[in-house]
Amino acid sequence: MTDHETSSETSSETSAEDRKLVTLARATRARTRTAEGAAVRDADGRTYAAATVDLPSLQVSALGVCVAMAVASGATGLEAAVVLTEADALAATDLGALRDLGGAGVVVHRGDPRGTLVETTTT
Repeated sequence: MTDHETSSETSSETSAEDRKLVTLARATRARTRTAEGAAVRDADGRTYAAATVDLPSLQVSALGVCVAMAVASGATGLEAAVVLTEADALAATDLGALRDLGGAGVVVHRGDPRGTLVETTTT
């Protein structure tokens, strides 16, 4: 896929590692009952899962929290991300954060709250 190319993807086309990210994002979103759940895998294979933060004085997307967690843990790159959301598209700021840490070519899966992937993009 080329930069920012998107496609529809079935679960049979998703790698086992990316399906693990779906499971983590789904469990996090369900546990916290928030708008979004996300998970990322860093260049060393470590995973980070988070939910949307929506406090009166702090709002951060689930993907933003994941990227921040990876940075705070010393990650030097990202391989893949999953965001489970009701939104029709991912925020440009979230994709920018992925590019900032992961560079070009990070695989980003967007799915519905149940964990069904509906779109795959690369940064």
